[in-house]
Amino acid sequence: MSLQDILLQQLANGLILGSFYALVALGYTMVYGIIKLLNFAHGDLYMIGAFCGFLVLSLISAVVGDSWAGLLCSMVLSMIAVGLLGVLIQRIAYQPMLAAPRLSILITALAVSMILSNSVMAFTDGEFLAFSTDLGFDGVELGNVFVTYTQIVLVAAAAILMVALYLFVHKTLYGKAMRAISIDKDACRLMGINVNKIIALTFFIGTSLAAAAGIMAGSYYGSIHFFMGFVIGLKAFTAAVIGGIGSIPGAMLGGLLLGLLESYGTQIPFIGTEWKDVFSFGILILLLVFKPTGILGQTEIERM
Repeated sequence: MSLQDILLQQLANGLILGSFYALVALGYTMVYGIIKLLNFAHGDLYMIGAFCGFLVLSLISAVVGDSWAGLLCSMVLSMIAVGLLGVLIQRIAYQPMLAAPRLSILITALAVSMILSNSVMAFTDGEFLAFSTDLGFDGVELGNVFVTYTQIVLVAAAAILMVALYLFVHKTLYGKAMRAISIDKDACRLMGINVNKIIALTFFIGTSLAAAAGIMAGSYYGSIHFFMGFVIGLKAFTAAVIGGIGSIPGAMLGGLLLGLLESYGTQIPFIGTEWKDVFSFGILILLLVFKPTGILGQTEIERM
């Protein structure tokens, strides 16, 4: 393959990987923007979404099949189920800790992460499960570059979800309430906004997007595992920091950029795929040193 073919092929690979990162990063940045919590259980909710999608698809495949129709149904149902799980976690584990020091709620998030991952490990005996679908391997050939229809549809679905979220946050009354709460919760309470309801809605949307990413990843890679949320959780956090933690467009941009950087970075001599995680987190360190607010982030002024 020529250099141009390699660049085009890695562009396709980077977009699909970046789409997964961006969807998970959106949950990180939304929760941080509302309650200033780095929800380290978010990667495990991505994993729960993959397993939930696997279970739903197994139950409905006899009726609607396991191609695109079945995958779409399982994605919608799993997004609702995992979204409700996110709200339940928020109400039980996080809401009582909102007035506590930030370190306390951060430790709570780590505890929730361990509960979720170890629960799934116990149910599955730590084994990989095959996420079987009938999506096929057909695609489009552009010279020596091959892009499957699955890649095209998954990237398009991720783009639709991200655009829908952006429009919801910027064009609806609930979105306006979210943006207001991220600025001043006490003033919002005085204006009659149900802050707890909006925070619960934020968790529902963020965890739903993570579940969608989990199902997409399961169908794309063909297998799921209880530990699959750990690395992508760290990568999504990296993407959120790159774009600017707390910025929704920044999370989208950061996810896509990280996916592209990983794909192209593995083509650099002496890097290779085994070094891609080192490459990604090295970029995070450099960004924190030279631009800690991220690409679209803004410097916050602490009020005394």
